[in-house]
Amino acid sequence: MCCDFKRRFLLLYATQKGQAKAIAEEICQQASAHGLEADMHCMSEMAKYNLETEQDPVVIVISTTGTGDPPDTARQFVKKIQDTSLPPDHFAHLQYGLLGLGDSEYTFFCNGGKTVDQRLQELGAQHFYGTGLADDCVGLELVVDPWIDGLWLALNEAFLLQKEKGMSSVVGAVPGSPSAAPHTVHELNLSSEVQNLKLEDEGVRSFDVLSQKLVDINLAASTRDTEPSLVHSVPPVSQSALNIPALPPEYLEVEFQDTHGENPHLSSLISEGTTFEVPVTKAIQLTREDAIKTALLLELDIADTAFDYQPGDAFCVICPNSVSEVEELLHILGLSEKGEYFVSVKVKQGTKKKGAAHPQHIPERSTLKFILTWCLEIRAIPKKAFLRALVEYTSDAGEKRRLQELCSRQGASDYTRFIRDSNVCLLDLLHAFPSCKPSLNLLIEHLPKLQARSYSVSSSNLYQPGKLCFVFNVVEFPACPARSFSRKGVCTGWLAELVAPLLHPNKNSLDTKGGISPTKKISIFARPNNTFHLPADPSVPFIMVGPGTGISPFIGFLQHRQKLRGEHTDWEFGETWLFFGCRHQDRDYLFKQLRCFLENGTLTHLKVCFSRDASTAEVAPPKYVQDVIKLYAKEVARVLLKERGYFYLCGDKKHMADAVSDAVVDILSMEMEADKLEAMKMLAMLREQKRYLQDVWS
Repeated sequence: MCCDFKRRFLLLYATQKGQAKAIAEEICQQASAHGLEADMHCMSEMAKYNLETEQDPVVIVISTTGTGDPPDTARQFVKKIQDTSLPPDHFAHLQYGLLGLGDSEYTFFCNGGKTVDQRLQELGAQHFYGTGLADDCVGLELVVDPWIDGLWLALNEAFLLQKEKGMSSVVGAVPGSPSAAPHTVHELNLSSEVQNLKLEDEGVRSFDVLSQKLVDINLAASTRDTEPSLVHSVPPVSQSALNIPALPPEYLEVEFQDTHGENPHLSSLISEGTTFEVPVTKAIQLTREDAIKTALLLELDIADTAFDYQPGDAFCVICPNSVSEVEELLHILGLSEKGEYFVSVKVKQGTKKKGAAHPQHIPERSTLKFILTWCLEIRAIPKKAFLRALVEYTSDAGEKRRLQELCSRQGASDYTRFIRDSNVCLLDLLHAFPSCKPSLNLLIEHLPKLQARSYSVSSSNLYQPGKLCFVFNVVEFPACPARSFSRKGVCTGWLAELVAPLLHPNKNSLDTKGGISPTKKISIFARPNNTFHLPADPSVPFIMVGPGTGISPFIGFLQHRQKLRGEHTDWEFGETWLFFGCRHQDRDYLFKQLRCFLENGTLTHLKVCFSRDASTAEVAPPKYVQDVIKLYAKEVARVLLKERGYFYLCGDKKHMADAVSDAVVDILSMEMEADKLEAMKMLAMLREQKRYLQDVWS
């Protein structure tokens, strides 16, 4: 008998914002405690693994981005496996388990993972473990944690089968031998529905989870503290023995150098494409001062660049963290005097972290302030692994216990309520737990990359050559129990502050020395949308639905269509519908010039509604776009069913897009004289044909 049978599995991850990588790293760390070897690679590192010859089990963790697309790091992989010339037994040798990450707020939930899963199945690969689909809408950990717990048994059985097959290939399989028995796949029905999960099984004790005895701590809590909070727990959590994650090994060391040199150019931080530094030439506030939200339109000058776009495309803005928040973080860390020092970040020698590597988003050499400003998402909601690491840097016993609770199985609901749903970030935690003094290397290890923010283009390069416009609401995060003040969005707050001199020229046009303020510039890169474009045939009719800032791409559509109509008078143009809604007609009707498009014939039908305006009419007008659409059911059905037109939807996913989809289903059901199921099938077909298109956000 061979006693040194190798228990290796290939671990692949594909991530957009770091979630899938963090989960893969957790699996990798736990693997060693189970006596297994995880060979971990990013899916984009295709030179480092080969599924065509892979004989060991494969574990895949993959997220979803955009409107159901695989992440950028998986695109080359997906393109390769979607080669139609591959035979149906191409991966017949492959045994795999897949964990998909997504957000059920979006129509194509976990579509990145589903796409890879389905294609591997079509090419003959077999599950050794059931697929898990984790939902960020309710908390990824609700599916991720039990999926990882069940992975080890499935892997052990896969290795046992692999070993038996290896032995039978030498001895020769005999009828009735274990190796001749069919392999039982561990099907794991993991639903994103919280009620289907039973996470409070305190009897579960596995090698990867540290079972900690309840520490007898006198918290000296007052009798009035009967409600839990970020810093305070109540029974049963406060009295439970805790299952907390294993401590992630530290793997980076930070060395302070001198204050001489230059920081890297922002373009070096971006791997997604060419960056362009462009001036902001115009800023307009589209809403009145008393509107609930502040909407701004910015115009960028791209004339001297190679930047190109189509109406419907998106682009990304490279933005910094708030200066005041960076200064505050430096102060709490005791590093205020070190902000302008250059630092060198290296992998720590002898680290126990497998596959430890220098983070790609951290420059080889830059100032500490540059890293905290441009490289790390200091507003990120801390993962449980980060909380677990922070425990080791917390001196107060009560604070230490509470952090343990928040990262434990028993404290899962507290984590969701007080950290995830409250948008708590590192700074909030450090204020709430003042005895927590983490090291700089720990922050660099656990804070994800600061992501560029994506915006829809609101202009046409044909209509306004050399210009690019976009519209956004200045995001406001309200105060919460963990934070006594509100804060603005990272990018929208920065942009609003940046263009204040353009919005209020009389107040801010002079700099501190009495001169004119210099032109403000921002760095951008393209993020083309492959489908959210005007129909290739201009004679095809289309419907646009865009309440609030969801109208943004349709301004570009209409500008483009107006220019085409002027240049090609002999072309036939299909009818165009626009459904727009906002709260108040006099406060946040963003583009009142829409009537100009109506008057010159570019727009055939304009239907608007105002949800907060009082009405004196006997029959109150509809408040929301989904209600207005139903008033034109026959016309909508005609465009979609008889004239094979297009339907474009842009805006808030949570409060609008689903309601509009439901309205369209009702319209199709009524006009087709079919039941709701048939209407839903028709809508699914329209999506498949790329004639029902969405550009939505949560």
